[in-house]
Amino acid sequence: MSKRARALFLGLLSPAILSLVAGGASAKDAAWNLNMPRGVTEVSQAAYDIHMIMIWVCTVIGVLVFGFMFYIMFAHRKSRGVTAANFHENLTVEILWTIVPALILIVMAVPATTALLKVYDTENPDIDIKVTGYQWKWQYEYIGEGVKFMSELRTSQDEQYGRAPKGEHYLREVTQPLVIPANKKVRFLITGNDVIHSWWVPDFAVKRDAIPGLFTAAWAKTDQPGVYVGACTELCGKDHSRMPVVVEVKEEAEYYAWLAGKKEEAVIYQSTIGKEWTNDELMAKGEAVYAVSCAGCHQSAGQGIPGVFPALVGSSIVTGPVEGHIGILINGVAGSAMQSFADQLSEVDIAAVIHYKRNSWGNDMGDIVQPVDVLNYKQNQ
Repeated sequence: MSKRARALFLGLLSPAILSLVAGGASAKDAAWNLNMPRGVTEVSQAAYDIHMIMIWVCTVIGVLVFGFMFYIMFAHRKSRGVTAANFHENLTVEILWTIVPALILIVMAVPATTALLKVYDTENPDIDIKVTGYQWKWQYEYIGEGVKFMSELRTSQDEQYGRAPKGEHYLREVTQPLVIPANKKVRFLITGNDVIHSWWVPDFAVKRDAIPGLFTAAWAKTDQPGVYVGACTELCGKDHSRMPVVVEVKEEAEYYAWLAGKKEEAVIYQSTIGKEWTNDELMAKGEAVYAVSCAGCHQSAGQGIPGVFPALVGSSIVTGPVEGHIGILINGVAGSAMQSFADQLSEVDIAAVIHYKRNSWGNDMGDIVQPVDVLNYKQNQ
């Protein structure tokens, strides 16, 4: 028997096997986990309980119905001399097969409705976080806290294109995870910036479409600190598979220490906008920003993808006036895959990556692009 056939056979045996595998499988046996995860939130556990109730109900019905059928076929077979009954209808049977399924559905509806009420109970949160989907990254904004950042794929281009061995967390690691506290109700306000995405964290039982111009809400509360991984589950473009969701749950004290650190970072950032950055500083930061935010389309050496993404080597934009180059990153290009980075990258990041592109791969423009130049452009629009 093949591995696939054996897995299917075990999965169909009974809910008892599913429960055993789900509850007791070790990391070594993770591949045999055929059941859905129980999760770490009240909603995910309610969904799991409903799932198991329905499996048991279906199993009991299946055993009774097929058992009765097999008994009838065995006990009343022709070889035993049984003569088939000749009747047109049976009122009692018809009433029973109408009332019994109706009662079963009513019994099943009670826990299902209770679980659904939990799913949509987004009122009275302790924390509100705005989640915005971009091609192909997530932006998180802590409402009322002044904290906002992008969460992008951290897996290197070399790993993605087979030029280096794949790491342990290949395509499941990000530059900055979403951080939430344990034992607090967190409401996620989910939307999209460009196309439809879908924000999914299976251990939270949260899956909501991120639709431009529309907010959908979900919530999570867990007492189990840890790192939980999900993904975008709406086909949203060429890098759909490179859009992971990573959520880190911290103890409450650790979370507020982290939040204070992010606020301090924001204050420090404000002080760097007017700073005169050196060529070396801009090149180093620009290279890091380019690797995360630009290389996926324009490639690691700026060569682009012919017919899809333009090359940056010798480009008229890159070698043209600085103001025009800033404008491309701030406003994007209508009707193309070049989106606006005005709300995705800071003034420092935009200045650094522009400076890096204008002074790399033989472009050698020799000019200096400062964060204040980007800020002035935004203010003068």
